[in-house]
Amino acid sequence: MHDTELTKRHWLLILTLTLLTFVLGTSEFVIVGILTDISSSLHITNAKAGTLVSAFAITFAIATPIVMSATSHFSKRKWMLFLIGLFIILNALCIISSSYIILLVLRMITAIVTGVLISLAMIVGSETMPAAKRGLAISFVFGGFTMANVIGVPIGTFIAEQHSWNATFVLTTVFGVIAFLASFFQLPEMKNQSRSSMRDQFSLLTHPRILMAFFIPSLGFGATYAVFTYLVPILKSMDAPSRWISLILFGYGFISIFSNILAGKIASHNPIGRLRFVFLVQAFVLTGLYWTTNDFILGLVNMGLMSLMAIMLTTSTQLYLIDLAGIYQPEAKGLAASLMPVASNVGIAFGSALGGLVYHQGNLMNVTWVGGLVAIGACLLTAMSHHLDKKHMKTA
Repeated sequence: MHDTELTKRHWLLILTLTLLTFVLGTSEFVIVGILTDISSSLHITNAKAGTLVSAFAITFAIATPIVMSATSHFSKRKWMLFLIGLFIILNALCIISSSYIILLVLRMITAIVTGVLISLAMIVGSETMPAAKRGLAISFVFGGFTMANVIGVPIGTFIAEQHSWNATFVLTTVFGVIAFLASFFQLPEMKNQSRSSMRDQFSLLTHPRILMAFFIPSLGFGATYAVFTYLVPILKSMDAPSRWISLILFGYGFISIFSNILAGKIASHNPIGRLRFVFLVQAFVLTGLYWTTNDFILGLVNMGLMSLMAIMLTTSTQLYLIDLAGIYQPEAKGLAASLMPVASNVGIAFGSALGGLVYHQGNLMNVTWVGGLVAIGACLLTAMSHHLDKKHMKTA
Protein backbone atom coordinates (compact mmCIF):
# COMPACT_ATOMS: atom_id res chain seq x y z
CA MET A 1 0.00 0.00 0.00
CA HIS A 2 1.53 3.34 -1.06
CA ASP A 3 1.57 6.13 1.50
CA THR A 4 -0.39 8.27 -0.98
CA GLU A 5 -3.36 5.88 -1.02
CA LEU A 6 -6.35 5.96 1.30
CA THR A 7 -7.05 2.81 3.30
CA LYS A 8 -10.48 1.57 4.39
CA ARG A 9 -9.73 3.08 7.83
CA HIS A 10 -9.01 6.46 6.23
CA TRP A 11 -12.29 6.37 4.31
CA LEU A 12 -14.32 5.43 7.40
CA LEU A 13 -12.78 8.38 9.27
CA ILE A 14 -13.48 10.76 6.35
CA LEU A 15 -17.13 9.61 6.20
CA THR A 16 -17.45 9.97 10.00
CA LEU A 17 -16.13 13.57 9.89
CA THR A 18 -18.41 14.33 6.92
CA LEU A 19 -21.40 12.94 8.85
CA LEU A 20 -20.41 15.15 11.82
CA THR A 21 -20.28 18.35 9.72
CA PHE A 22 -23.59 17.36 8.07
CA VAL A 23 -25.21 17.12 11.53
CA LEU A 24 -23.61 20.39 12.73
CA GLY A 25 -24.58 22.15 9.48
CA THR A 26 -28.19 20.93 9.67
CA SER A 27 -28.49 22.19 13.26
CA GLU A 28 -26.97 25.58 12.33
CA PHE A 29 -28.83 26.28 9.07
CA VAL A 30 -32.27 24.71 9.75
CA ILE A 31 -33.22 27.64 12.00
CA VAL A 32 -33.75 29.78 8.88
CA GLY A 33 -36.39 27.35 7.59
CA ILE A 34 -38.31 27.27 10.89
CA LEU A 35 -37.98 30.96 11.85
CA THR A 36 -41.63 31.91 11.20
CA ASP A 37 -42.84 28.83 13.15
CA ILE A 38 -40.69 29.89 16.12
CA SER A 39 -41.90 33.52 16.01
CA SER A 40 -45.61 32.56 15.94
CA SER A 41 -45.17 29.82 18.58
CA LEU A 42 -43.23 32.05 21.02
CA HIS A 43 -45.34 35.15 20.17
CA ILE A 44 -42.36 37.24 19.03
CA THR A 45 -41.71 39.20 15.82
CA ASN A 46 -39.87 37.66 12.87
CA ALA A 47 -37.11 40.24 13.43
CA LYS A 48 -36.66 39.10 17.04
CA ALA A 49 -36.64 35.45 15.94
CA GLY A 50 -33.96 36.46 13.41
CA THR A 51 -31.60 37.27 16.29
CA LEU A 52 -31.35 33.48 16.83
CA VAL A 53 -29.46 33.40 13.51
CA SER A 54 -27.30 36.50 14.04
CA ALA A 55 -26.49 35.60 17.69
CA PHE A 56 -25.38 32.14 16.54
CA ALA A 57 -23.07 33.60 13.85
CA ILE A 58 -21.56 36.27 16.17
CA THR A 59 -20.98 33.79 19.03
CA PHE A 60 -19.46 31.29 16.57
CA ALA A 61 -17.05 33.90 15.17
CA ILE A 62 -15.91 35.34 18.52
CA ALA A 63 -15.86 32.26 20.78
CA THR A 64 -14.44 29.59 18.45
CA PRO A 65 -10.85 30.93 18.24
CA ILE A 66 -10.80 31.64 22.02
CA VAL A 67 -11.96 28.14 22.98
CA MET A 68 -9.64 26.53 20.39
CA SER A 69 -6.66 28.39 21.91
CA ALA A 70 -7.61 27.52 25.50
CA THR A 71 -8.13 23.81 24.74
CA SER A 72 -5.34 23.22 22.18
CA HIS A 73 -3.55 20.78 24.53
CA PHE A 74 -6.68 18.62 25.15
CA SER A 75 -6.92 15.06 23.82
CA LYS A 76 -8.72 15.57 20.49
CA ARG A 77 -10.66 12.30 20.64
CA LYS A 78 -11.95 12.76 24.21
CA TRP A 79 -12.68 16.48 23.69
CA MET A 80 -14.61 15.83 20.47
CA LEU A 81 -16.69 13.04 22.04
CA PHE A 82 -17.49 15.29 25.02
CA LEU A 83 -18.56 18.14 22.69
CA ILE A 84 -20.76 15.86 20.54
CA GLY A 85 -22.40 14.65 23.78
CA LEU A 86 -22.97 18.27 24.80
CA PHE A 87 -24.39 19.02 21.32
CA ILE A 88 -26.94 16.20 21.81
CA ILE A 89 -28.00 17.58 25.24
CA LEU A 90 -28.35 21.15 23.90
CA ASN A 91 -30.52 20.03 20.97
CA ALA A 92 -32.62 17.83 23.28
CA LEU A 93 -33.24 20.86 25.53
CA CYS A 94 -34.42 22.83 22.46
CA ILE A 95 -37.18 20.20 22.00
CA ILE A 96 -38.77 21.19 25.32
CA SER A 97 -37.88 24.89 25.18
CA SER A 98 -40.85 27.30 25.28
CA SER A 99 -39.02 30.55 26.03
CA TYR A 100 -37.19 32.85 23.60
CA ILE A 101 -34.43 33.67 26.14
CA ILE A 102 -33.76 30.00 26.93
CA LEU A 103 -33.73 29.14 23.21
CA LEU A 104 -31.33 32.04 22.52
CA VAL A 105 -28.91 30.88 25.26
CA LEU A 106 -29.09 27.26 24.04
CA ARG A 107 -28.35 28.37 20.45
CA MET A 108 -25.39 30.51 21.57
CA ILE A 109 -23.83 27.61 23.51
CA THR A 110 -24.53 25.35 20.49
CA ALA A 111 -22.66 27.88 18.30
CA ILE A 112 -19.52 27.52 20.46
CA VAL A 113 -19.76 23.71 20.40
CA THR A 114 -20.33 23.77 16.61
CA GLY A 115 -17.39 26.10 15.90
CA VAL A 116 -14.94 24.05 17.99
CA LEU A 117 -16.12 20.69 16.57
CA ILE A 118 -15.81 21.96 12.98
CA SER A 119 -12.26 23.20 13.67
CA LEU A 120 -11.29 19.89 15.30
CA ALA A 121 -12.79 17.92 12.40
CA MET A 122 -10.59 19.94 10.01
CA ILE A 123 -7.45 19.25 12.07
CA VAL A 124 -8.19 15.51 12.33
CA GLY A 125 -8.95 15.37 8.58
CA SER A 126 -5.73 17.24 7.80
CA GLU A 127 -3.35 15.40 10.17
CA THR A 128 -4.48 11.78 9.75
CA MET A 129 -4.42 11.56 5.94
CA PRO A 130 -1.53 11.01 3.51
CA ALA A 131 -0.21 14.44 2.41
CA ALA A 132 -1.39 13.97 -1.19
CA LYS A 133 -4.95 13.20 -0.05
CA ARG A 134 -5.46 15.98 2.50
CA GLY A 135 -7.32 18.14 -0.03
CA LEU A 136 -9.70 15.30 -0.88
CA ALA A 137 -10.35 14.58 2.81
CA ILE A 138 -11.02 18.23 3.72
CA SER A 139 -13.30 18.70 0.69
CA PHE A 140 -15.40 15.75 1.95
CA VAL A 141 -15.54 17.27 5.45
CA PHE A 142 -16.72 20.59 3.95
CA GLY A 143 -19.14 18.60 1.81
CA GLY A 144 -21.09 17.79 4.97
CA PHE A 145 -22.24 21.43 5.09
CA THR A 146 -23.33 21.36 1.46
CA MET A 147 -25.37 18.22 2.11
CA ALA A 148 -26.84 19.86 5.22
CA ASN A 149 -28.20 22.68 3.05
CA VAL A 150 -29.42 20.38 0.27
CA ILE A 151 -30.85 17.53 2.40
CA GLY A 152 -30.83 18.31 6.15
CA VAL A 153 -32.49 21.75 6.07
CA PRO A 154 -35.42 20.75 3.76
CA ILE A 155 -36.12 17.66 5.95
CA GLY A 156 -35.98 19.77 9.14
CA THR A 157 -38.28 22.40 7.61
CA PHE A 158 -40.74 19.72 6.42
CA ILE A 159 -40.87 18.21 9.95
CA ALA A 160 -41.64 21.67 11.40
CA GLU A 161 -44.47 22.12 8.86
CA GLN A 162 -45.95 18.71 9.72
CA HIS A 163 -45.58 18.93 13.51
CA SER A 164 -43.87 21.91 15.18
CA TRP A 165 -40.48 23.62 15.22
CA ASN A 166 -39.62 21.69 18.42
CA ALA A 167 -39.91 18.45 16.42
CA THR A 168 -37.10 19.63 14.14
CA PHE A 169 -34.77 19.44 17.15
CA VAL A 170 -35.79 15.80 17.64
CA LEU A 171 -34.24 15.26 14.20
CA THR A 172 -30.99 17.11 15.07
CA THR A 173 -30.77 15.25 18.41
CA VAL A 174 -31.14 11.85 16.69
CA PHE A 175 -28.55 12.95 14.08
CA GLY A 176 -26.26 13.92 16.97
CA VAL A 177 -26.56 10.46 18.55
CA ILE A 178 -25.67 8.79 15.20
CA ALA A 179 -22.64 11.12 14.83
CA PHE A 180 -21.54 10.30 18.40
CA LEU A 181 -21.67 6.53 17.80
CA ALA A 182 -19.76 6.82 14.50
CA SER A 183 -17.14 9.10 16.12
CA PHE A 184 -16.75 6.80 19.14
CA PHE A 185 -15.73 3.91 16.87
CA GLN A 186 -13.74 5.85 14.24
CA LEU A 187 -11.95 8.79 15.88
CA PRO A 188 -8.29 7.89 16.43
CA GLU A 189 -6.12 8.76 19.41
CA MET A 190 -3.91 11.66 18.32
CA LYS A 191 -0.76 13.16 19.77
CA ASN A 192 -1.61 16.09 22.07
CA GLN A 193 -0.22 19.52 21.25
CA SER A 194 2.23 20.97 23.76
CA ARG A 195 0.59 23.51 26.04
CA SER A 196 1.23 27.17 25.18
CA SER A 197 -0.24 30.37 26.53
CA MET A 198 -3.27 31.97 24.85
CA ARG A 199 -1.14 35.08 24.39
CA ASP A 200 1.38 33.10 22.33
CA GLN A 201 -1.45 31.49 20.38
CA PHE A 202 -3.20 34.77 19.61
CA SER A 203 0.03 36.40 18.43
CA LEU A 204 -0.63 34.26 15.31
CA LEU A 205 -3.47 36.65 14.45
CA THR A 206 -1.07 39.60 14.22
CA HIS A 207 1.17 37.84 11.69
CA PRO A 208 0.77 39.61 8.31
CA ARG A 209 0.82 36.35 6.31
CA ILE A 210 -1.95 34.83 8.45
CA LEU A 211 -4.04 38.02 8.20
CA MET A 212 -3.61 38.01 4.43
CA ALA A 213 -4.65 34.34 4.24
CA PHE A 214 -7.64 35.03 6.52
CA PHE A 215 -9.03 37.74 4.23
CA ILE A 216 -8.82 35.57 1.09
CA PRO A 217 -11.87 33.43 2.05
CA SER A 218 -13.53 36.48 3.66
CA LEU A 219 -13.48 38.30 0.32
CA GLY A 220 -14.31 35.10 -1.61
CA PHE A 221 -17.46 34.47 0.44
CA GLY A 222 -18.21 38.22 0.52
CA ALA A 223 -18.27 38.29 -3.29
CA THR A 224 -20.83 35.45 -3.46
CA TYR A 225 -23.06 36.73 -0.64
CA ALA A 226 -23.22 40.29 -1.98
CA VAL A 227 -25.34 38.67 -4.73
CA PHE A 228 -26.70 35.46 -3.15
CA THR A 229 -28.39 37.35 -0.29
CA TYR A 230 -30.57 39.10 -2.88
CA LEU A 231 -31.08 36.12 -5.21
CA VAL A 232 -34.83 35.89 -4.50
CA PRO A 233 -35.47 39.58 -5.42
CA ILE A 234 -33.32 39.03 -8.53
CA LEU A 235 -35.42 35.97 -9.48
CA LYS A 236 -38.61 37.97 -8.95
CA SER A 237 -37.24 40.76 -11.17
CA MET A 238 -36.78 38.03 -13.82
CA ASP A 239 -40.51 37.20 -13.44
CA ALA A 240 -39.76 33.74 -11.99
CA PRO A 241 -43.06 32.15 -10.84
CA SER A 242 -43.24 32.05 -7.01
CA ARG A 243 -43.75 28.26 -7.01
CA TRP A 244 -40.44 27.84 -8.89
CA ILE A 245 -38.25 29.84 -6.49
CA SER A 246 -37.78 27.11 -3.85
CA LEU A 247 -37.00 24.60 -6.66
CA ILE A 248 -34.42 27.00 -8.16
CA LEU A 249 -32.81 27.48 -4.73
CA PHE A 250 -32.69 23.69 -4.30
CA GLY A 251 -30.98 23.45 -7.71
CA TYR A 252 -28.49 26.12 -6.60
CA GLY A 253 -27.69 24.08 -3.47
CA PHE A 254 -27.40 20.85 -5.49
CA ILE A 255 -24.88 22.40 -7.92
CA SER A 256 -22.74 23.51 -4.96
CA ILE A 257 -22.03 19.79 -4.31
CA PHE A 258 -19.95 19.84 -7.51
CA SER A 259 -18.29 23.08 -6.38
CA ASN A 260 -17.15 21.17 -3.31
CA ILE A 261 -15.75 18.30 -5.41
CA LEU A 262 -13.80 20.82 -7.53
CA ALA A 263 -12.51 22.43 -4.31
CA GLY A 264 -10.76 19.13 -3.48
CA LYS A 265 -9.26 18.93 -6.99
CA ILE A 266 -7.92 22.49 -6.79
CA ALA A 267 -6.35 21.82 -3.37
CA SER A 268 -4.44 18.78 -4.67
CA HIS A 269 -1.69 20.80 -6.39
CA ASN A 270 -0.55 24.45 -6.22
CA PRO A 271 -3.88 25.51 -4.62
CA ILE A 272 -3.12 29.19 -4.00
CA GLY A 273 -1.72 29.55 -7.53
CA ARG A 274 -4.91 28.06 -8.95
CA LEU A 275 -7.21 30.14 -6.72
CA ARG A 276 -6.05 33.35 -8.46
CA PHE A 277 -7.81 32.15 -11.60
CA VAL A 278 -10.84 30.80 -9.70
CA PHE A 279 -11.51 34.30 -8.32
CA LEU A 280 -11.04 35.87 -11.78
CA VAL A 281 -13.65 33.49 -13.22
CA GLN A 282 -15.91 34.18 -10.22
CA ALA A 283 -15.69 37.94 -10.90
CA PHE A 284 -16.64 37.32 -14.56
CA VAL A 285 -19.59 35.06 -13.57
CA LEU A 286 -20.98 37.50 -10.95
CA THR A 287 -20.79 40.59 -13.16
CA GLY A 288 -22.24 38.55 -16.04
CA LEU A 289 -25.53 38.35 -14.13
CA TYR A 290 -26.04 42.06 -14.83
CA TRP A 291 -26.78 41.18 -18.47
CA THR A 292 -27.79 37.51 -18.51
CA THR A 293 -30.79 38.02 -16.19
CA ASN A 294 -32.52 39.81 -19.09
CA ASP A 295 -33.11 36.28 -20.42
CA PHE A 296 -34.71 33.79 -17.99
CA ILE A 297 -32.87 30.64 -19.17
CA LEU A 298 -29.51 32.41 -19.58
CA GLY A 299 -29.94 33.96 -16.11
CA LEU A 300 -30.56 30.52 -14.53
CA VAL A 301 -27.49 29.06 -16.27
CA ASN A 302 -25.42 31.96 -14.94
CA MET A 303 -26.78 31.38 -11.42
CA GLY A 304 -25.76 27.72 -11.76
CA LEU A 305 -22.21 28.86 -12.63
CA MET A 306 -22.31 31.22 -9.63
CA SER A 307 -23.10 28.25 -7.37
CA LEU A 308 -20.34 26.20 -9.03
CA MET A 309 -17.77 28.93 -8.20
CA ALA A 310 -19.11 29.66 -4.70
CA ILE A 311 -17.16 27.25 -2.50
CA MET A 312 -14.19 26.24 -4.65
CA LEU A 313 -12.00 28.24 -2.25
CA THR A 314 -12.86 26.35 0.95
CA THR A 315 -10.48 23.37 0.96
CA SER A 316 -7.45 25.29 -0.32
CA THR A 317 -7.78 28.17 2.14
CA GLN A 318 -8.47 25.81 5.08
CA LEU A 319 -5.27 23.84 4.44
CA TYR A 320 -3.34 27.02 3.64
CA LEU A 321 -4.12 28.56 7.04
CA ILE A 322 -3.07 25.35 8.85
CA ASP A 323 0.14 25.09 6.76
CA LEU A 324 1.08 28.75 7.33
CA ALA A 325 0.63 28.27 11.08
CA GLY A 326 2.88 25.19 10.80
CA ILE A 327 5.60 27.43 9.34
CA TYR A 328 5.22 30.54 11.50
CA GLN A 329 3.69 29.25 14.77
CA PRO A 330 3.27 25.45 14.99
CA GLU A 331 1.73 25.52 18.49
CA ALA A 332 -1.21 27.57 17.11
CA LYS A 333 -2.35 25.10 14.40
CA GLY A 334 -5.60 24.49 16.29
CA LEU A 335 -6.36 28.20 16.31
CA ALA A 336 -5.44 28.40 12.60
CA ALA A 337 -7.91 25.60 11.81
CA SER A 338 -10.72 27.65 13.36
CA LEU A 339 -9.99 30.72 11.22
CA MET A 340 -11.53 29.47 7.96
CA PRO A 341 -15.07 29.02 9.40
CA VAL A 342 -14.69 32.42 11.13
CA ALA A 343 -13.47 34.02 7.88
CA SER A 344 -16.47 32.60 6.00
CA ASN A 345 -18.87 34.08 8.58
CA VAL A 346 -17.08 37.45 8.36
CA GLY A 347 -17.33 37.28 4.56
CA ILE A 348 -21.04 36.39 4.62
CA ALA A 349 -21.81 39.29 6.99
CA PHE A 350 -19.64 41.73 4.99
CA GLY A 351 -20.99 40.65 1.58
CA SER A 352 -24.67 40.75 2.52
CA ALA A 353 -24.25 44.15 4.24
CA LEU A 354 -22.37 45.60 1.25
CA GLY A 355 -24.96 44.19 -1.16
CA GLY A 356 -27.76 45.64 1.01
CA LEU A 357 -26.11 49.07 0.97
CA VAL A 358 -25.92 49.05 -2.83
CA TYR A 359 -29.43 47.58 -3.23
CA HIS A 360 -31.00 50.33 -1.12
CA GLN A 361 -29.15 53.02 -3.09
CA GLY A 362 -31.11 52.19 -6.23
CA ASN A 363 -30.69 49.52 -8.90
CA LEU A 364 -30.91 45.96 -7.51
CA MET A 365 -28.67 44.55 -10.27
CA ASN A 366 -25.74 46.74 -9.16
CA VAL A 367 -25.09 44.09 -6.48
CA THR A 368 -23.61 41.95 -9.29
CA TRP A 369 -20.92 44.58 -9.95
CA VAL A 370 -20.13 44.79 -6.25
CA GLY A 371 -19.78 40.99 -6.05
CA GLY A 372 -17.45 41.03 -9.07
CA LEU A 373 -15.25 43.79 -7.60
CA VAL A 374 -14.94 41.93 -4.26
CA ALA A 375 -13.92 38.76 -6.18
CA ILE A 376 -11.20 40.78 -7.96
CA GLY A 377 -10.02 41.93 -4.51
CA ALA A 378 -9.79 38.25 -3.48
CA CYS A 379 -7.85 37.50 -6.68
CA LEU A 380 -5.29 40.28 -5.99
CA LEU A 381 -4.83 39.20 -2.36
CA THR A 382 -4.31 35.57 -3.46
CA ALA A 383 -1.78 36.66 -6.11
CA MET A 384 0.18 38.64 -3.47
CA SER A 385 0.14 35.65 -1.11
CA HIS A 386 1.28 33.30 -3.90
CA HIS A 387 4.15 35.67 -4.77
CA LEU A 388 5.29 35.79 -1.11
CA ASP A 389 5.13 31.96 -0.92
CA LYS A 390 7.46 31.65 -3.92
CA LYS A 391 9.80 34.21 -2.36
CA HIS A 392 9.81 32.28 0.93
CA MET A 393 10.54 29.01 -0.91
CA LYS A 394 13.57 30.59 -2.63
CA THR A 395 15.04 31.97 0.60
CA ALA A 396 14.33 28.69 2.41
